Amino acid sequence: MKKNLLFFAAIMGLLFSCRKNDRPSTTNTPQELKQAVEYSKEIYLWNDQLPASMNASQFSSLDDVMEYIKKYSFEQQFRRNVDEWSFAIRQSEWNDVSQGIAGDFGLGIFFMPGTNKLYVKSVEKLSPAGVAGIQRGWQVLKIDGVARIDTTEAAIEAIVTAVFDSQEATITFKKPDASNQQLTLKAATYTEQPVYLDTVYNRPSGKVGYLVYNSFLGDSASVVSNMARVFNKFNTAGISNMIVDLRYNSGGYVWMQELLANYLVNNNASGSKKVMYTENFNPDYQDFDTTVYFNKKSSLNLDKIYFLTTQGTASASELLINSLKPYMTVNTVGTRTDGKAVGFFPIEVGSWYIFPVSFRSLNASRQGNYFDGIQPTVTATDGLDRNWGDVQESMLAAALAGIDRTGLRTMAALPAAQPVLMPVANQKLLKYENKLRGAVESRRRLRSIY
Repeated sequence: MKKNLLFFAAIMGLLFSCRKNDRPSTTNTPQELKQAVEYSKEIYLWNDQLPASMNASQFSSLDDVMEYIKKYSFEQQFRRNVDEWSFAIRQSEWNDVSQGIAGDFGLGIFFMPGTNKLYVKSVEKLSPAGVAGIQRGWQVLKIDGVARIDTTEAAIEAIVTAVFDSQEATITFKKPDASNQQLTLKAATYTEQPVYLDTVYNRPSGKVGYLVYNSFLGDSASVVSNMARVFNKFNTAGISNMIVDLRYNSGGYVWMQELLANYLVNNNASGSKKVMYTENFNPDYQDFDTTVYFNKKSSLNLDKIYFLTTQGTASASELLINSLKPYMTVNTVGTRTDGKAVGFFPIEVGSWYIFPVSFRSLNASRQGNYFDGIQPTVTATDGLDRNWGDVQESMLAAALAGIDRTGLRTMAALPAAQPVLMPVANQKLLKYENKLRGAVESRRRLRSIY
């Protein structure tokens, strides 16, 4: 069906890190399945690997089609199929999630590595958990009266059901002052707020700006005004170093990532035609390759920048880190990122969208393909028992140590990073917690002609 796809000038495309928990099985119509198969044969990044015999009669749902094509994404450098992200979703569900609208408790939880202690890792400000005053660093002791909190499969399943799939839960917390507090949370609709914290530290090396940016989703006008407020604060303070905390940022709109990149990049990207990144499609669609250029917005002129990362750092967050590398020294502190070096955009199929991976992103130095994740400059564990901004929290402390040693020891002289993975229990919790996210563009749209 070559060139039977109609492309329009305003796409809602995306590099996207999606929720991987199982959804109820759905049977789609033969026409929808035919469309999904033909679109995949056209636009899939590895379409030359798809079997010629692939046809709609093999599948009963759009989910099946997306799962099938993942098996044909072999990258020689990595000696494996790399696509973990192609997926399908109902348009109604996507419309809510892409606007940063959630309907849960707004509570993120992780186990402290090497223990059975469960902690609050994040709280959405406008969510039921945020309104109740729950904070990062509180330990979870009981859920609905059950004190069994451990990393066994049965316990994790119970935790997931209670925290992510329930309308109400009663949770007993242990606060940092050793006091206990029991709270009953009821799920409610709220809008996610990307900025968790912005502050300035006075350090021996000078003033350091710290920004916890948790997603590239939310209300557009609010995001723009809040970003301007944050960087006006940093400019006025005269910061000389910057730490951006992306440890749980699994993606969002591309334009929000671009906005943050334009505030962070130094004067090396000033002027015209300084490439931020490019999108490269399969050989059949190279005429849709896109180049995005920097448009610097801040007077900050930092030589170095420090990102805090984990395997929860994905998609648009990785694009941000990679895009800045050709222009400034980029240090990553924590553990490796997710490894989503490719992107896609929503293709309308009936009342659904399908998202077959369609392009890979490269920076100005033609660097990309980080399917094993972006490795940390310095390894540090996630200090779950400390609230945001606590200078003794392990990841933030490691970044501040690197900054304070500037002039005496470079970051490269610090202990070498070791390959550290997120504990398996936390990986399981993360996949259930993560909303459908990505780096959502506004440049190109695919429409069905059926």
